[in-house]
Amino acid sequence: MTPLDQARAVISGHGARTEPARRVIGMLCAGPHSLAELVRESAMPRRGVEELLSALDGDLVRNRDTYEIQPSARTSYTEAFTVPPRREPDLAVIRSDVDSVPAPLAALDHVQATPDTVARRAKWLNEQYELSGRTLLCLGDHDLTSLAVAAVNPDVAVLVVDLDDRVLAHIDTRARERGLNIRCLHTDLRFGLPPAVIESSDLVFSDPPYTPEGMALFAGRGIEALRDTASGRLLLAYGFSDRTPALGQKVQQELLGIGLAFEAILPGFHRFDGAQAIGSAADLYVCQATSRGRKAAQRTGIYTHGPQSIEAASTVDKSALLAFTGDSVVQQPDWTQPITGRSLTVDASADPGPWLLRILLACNAEKLSVLVPNNHPDLRDERGQKSLSTVVSSKYRLRFHRSTPDGKHAVVVATRSGTGLLDRVHGKLGNMLREAMIAESGGTLTKREAKELVAAKIPGETDLRLIDLPRHRIEALVSSA
Repeated sequence: MTPLDQARAVISGHGARTEPARRVIGMLCAGPHSLAELVRESAMPRRGVEELLSALDGDLVRNRDTYEIQPSARTSYTEAFTVPPRREPDLAVIRSDVDSVPAPLAALDHVQATPDTVARRAKWLNEQYELSGRTLLCLGDHDLTSLAVAAVNPDVAVLVVDLDDRVLAHIDTRARERGLNIRCLHTDLRFGLPPAVIESSDLVFSDPPYTPEGMALFAGRGIEALRDTASGRLLLAYGFSDRTPALGQKVQQELLGIGLAFEAILPGFHRFDGAQAIGSAADLYVCQATSRGRKAAQRTGIYTHGPQSIEAASTVDKSALLAFTGDSVVQQPDWTQPITGRSLTVDASADPGPWLLRILLACNAEKLSVLVPNNHPDLRDERGQKSLSTVVSSKYRLRFHRSTPDGKHAVVVATRSGTGLLDRVHGKLGNMLREAMIAESGGTLTKREAKELVAAKIPGETDLRLIDLPRHRIEALVSSA
């Protein structure tokens, strides 16, 4: 390898935080500098500067206690490590996107960031980090930070993981319209990350629920998602009132407890349309993981009030529920793994909206009864019921029992009606569709031909699980199968 290639390799190992190393290169191209000057002016640790100088050795001129890149090589280094001009966020586009995003789910305690804040996030991330060729994960993105970042730097790959399928559809539609490299996936972080997200990202950004439990859960998942904890960074929004410093301390203790160090805290970085108890503002926490960190404990309550609150508990009469369904066991709604059994009842009474479909997809029972809120969006009108029934029609026939077993709840009874694609929702999508195509062709398609057809049908998604796709993508795949 040439010294230039060696320098590229060293700087690449810094992940998205390459600015200090690039500053060292710039100083060495400008003229002789001592080691102390290189460290001081770049803010790069001495060991890192020495590692870079060692990589540059063949193109380095040493004069007693100073270093510089030899004049004949300076143009190559300048071209290789000069960052291109930064794009400015388009505030009008950001405002239009934010104005049209669906309102937060009623069960979730979310407050919208202002368009100015979203633009500030995108600009700051693009200036502080080398995003080109890197992956940014947005854990929850009702604020649409993903769209703004991808617009200012089209060379970044953005992953969005969110509970709200409507938000994912909103982001995905606009990203496809604009040719932005954004991939949207669904999950409830209380049940875990999609496998494709684990150890996938160089940077993680999140504006979590501002409770100790919520912050720890989202931060813990962020640590799991980092490709390399040494070079990766976790960026969190968090705010507390100066009247309640004990709450701020408790949250910070939670973050420290899962292995995070605070590299920087930028006061008042975020502004919100609401959250007046904390001055409609929050700080930006720049965090580094001290190790792989421990996985955050499974949390069932992460908000301060409502059905998703820490104190919330199911109020349904279990005996009345089981008397109606005829089963003897009530299972919890975790769809990250297959839900098995012949006849099952699942308590999803805390479902904020998206759980019901995932439970139906994850379960392969002959009969499944799911308890949900009586005002569930898939039940409260004929349109919602028809939409849900259509998605799972190849697998289940649905019956909707409103106000059962009491006025606050409803039961959806699913009876097995067929087998097919929806029986293997936890497998890789590429493999599932390939096998389905071969079966439908009567064996005339080869594995290679089917694989090529699948890759053309779902480019960039063959390694994903169907259970992790946003609802609109599941609906599209089911309708085209």
